[in-house]
Amino acid sequence: MQADLGEVTCVMGTNGVGKTSLIKAISGTHPRSGGSVELAGKVLDVMPAHKLAHKGIAYVPQGREIFPLLTVRENLETGFVCLPPAEHFIPDEIFELFPVLKEMQNRRGGDLSGGQQQQLAIARALITKPRLLLLDEPTEGIQPNIIQQIGEVIRQLRDKGDMAIVLVEQYFEFAYGLADRFVVLRRGEVMMAGKKGAIAKEDLLKGVSV
Repeated sequence: MQADLGEVTCVMGTNGVGKTSLIKAISGTHPRSGGSVELAGKVLDVMPAHKLAHKGIAYVPQGREIFPLLTVRENLETGFVCLPPAEHFIPDEIFELFPVLKEMQNRRGGDLSGGQQQQLAIARALITKPRLLLLDEPTEGIQPNIIQQIGEVIRQLRDKGDMAIVLVEQYFEFAYGLADRFVVLRRGEVMMAGKKGAIAKEDLLKGVSV
């Protein structure tokens, strides 16, 4: 699978085909016994997630996994561990992308709605200044207006051109609207891959249908 800077690569397929396992393996949160991961032209050794985070890989898991008893600000500050001391501050861009987090920065993470927690999880990942951003089902259980906001954030991040984004997504129209490249999995193997313009929408839809 290839994911380029300034592009959204969408990994699609029916339930149980290995989408989440794939990006967990890339992030270091799932054992990787074969294959290789190359980032910015360098092959990465098998290493734990926290070391891969230092290398520039940020992972937003399905279910968000924010710290419910920490405030929004404290959740964001956990990303500082990947940065030198001089960069231990929350950039203005974070609150520009997610204004609701600025309003709620002193609220506990567990008090936020599901959509707000998803925004917090993405913002926390961005604090680490990743070269590769992995998003697992960011629309799951999220109200439609927040889905639109998250889609717009992903577009803005893509258009900056300084990170590659890999999106695992079941919501077909959301994924199709954002993606520059598609990878379709079936039984753990790639059955279809290519740029958006090279794959017919109906073929893609057929490939991700049961």
